Amino acid sequence: MRILVLGGDGYLGWPTAMYFSAKGHDVTVVDNFAKRNWEAEVGVETLMPVRSLQARVKRWRQISGKQIGIAVCDIAANPRATYKVFEDFKPEAVIHYAEQPSAPFSMQGREQCVYTQHNNVVGTLNVLFAIRHACPDAHIVKLGTMGEYGTPNIDIEEGWIDIEHNGRKDRVLYPKKPGSFYHLSNVHDSHNLEFACRAWGVRVTDLNQGVVYGIDTDECRQHPDLVTSFHYDAVFGTVINRFVVQAVKGVPLTVYGKGGQTRGFLDIRDTLRCVELAAENPAEPGEFRVFNQFTEQFSVMDLAAKVEAVGKARGHQVSIDHIDNPRVELEEHYYNAKHSKLPELGLEPHLLTDATIEHMFEVVEANAERIDEDLIYPHIQWHMPSPARHPN
Repeated sequence: MRILVLGGDGYLGWPTAMYFSAKGHDVTVVDNFAKRNWEAEVGVETLMPVRSLQARVKRWRQISGKQIGIAVCDIAANPRATYKVFEDFKPEAVIHYAEQPSAPFSMQGREQCVYTQHNNVVGTLNVLFAIRHACPDAHIVKLGTMGEYGTPNIDIEEGWIDIEHNGRKDRVLYPKKPGSFYHLSNVHDSHNLEFACRAWGVRVTDLNQGVVYGIDTDECRQHPDLVTSFHYDAVFGTVINRFVVQAVKGVPLTVYGKGGQTRGFLDIRDTLRCVELAAENPAEPGEFRVFNQFTEQFSVMDLAAKVEAVGKARGHQVSIDHIDNPRVELEEHYYNAKHSKLPELGLEPHLLTDATIEHMFEVVEANAERIDEDLIYPHIQWHMPSPARHPN
């Protein structure tokens, strides 16, 4: 297939591009390198240095003998250039990662909130119109988030729910209760994508993804130049990364509030396989299909206990500290999300084992001198701040 990877310089985009290239697909990646600017804006770095996209593509060609195309384009700000990319490449599958992915970043202030919503929502709309213009039969595989649902007190279905009201029945999109302006942008995406399916007959698979952990894929392991990002900071880092880094540095694991917050999680290798399964089994014309993309559910305290046990076994001094929760969220709640559609297509998950966490410890220990402890602690508050002197 001709596969266009939007956001191909990112944590998931780059491994996805190599993964499909290794399978023999014709791959082009699109990026405007905004993530690198966001990192500079908030003053964070990845644990291991990440080479430029051009350098990674060159190294991949040297190792695999396969070419990955590059298109430098801001899909939110430059619709004309976006149209040109789609006209020239005529993708059969579009893997859409090209969004600002951080809930804390979106909650910093007005500027970051508006940027997140504009970048994510307008970018997705421009992609829809580019597909309508240049390749209307292309299949969009959009990476969304389980955070769209929030933590409802009923089971979370896969995108749609059957309801009965006043004696009548209907099938509607599952009601959403997102937890940040970033998650809200994904809700807007989902509604816009679903409407385009109804109005234009577009094909869409919306992947509501859980929290991804891990950095190792078969392709990333082939050379240090091919690694993807490992964030441990409080803005772009995820909870498992943060806990492992804290354990290695002897810093108490920072559990937000009670730690009962429960979410879906999956290994990065399963993300790649899920995207592949979606691309190989495309939605029908006019179908808006939703898959809940995760393999296991854990609470924050579950993860803290796992990291604590592995860390102590490796000789680290590990403790757990419950700190004030910077977010507005339930810390004890019901959570049962359905996730059967991807296993039905053939997903065989990599589960979170002690061996997986041990490997993360090995990576962090080898790069411990690059850790900046000041980046770990949350400084962005969801709560209403004191009156500010300026609108940002």
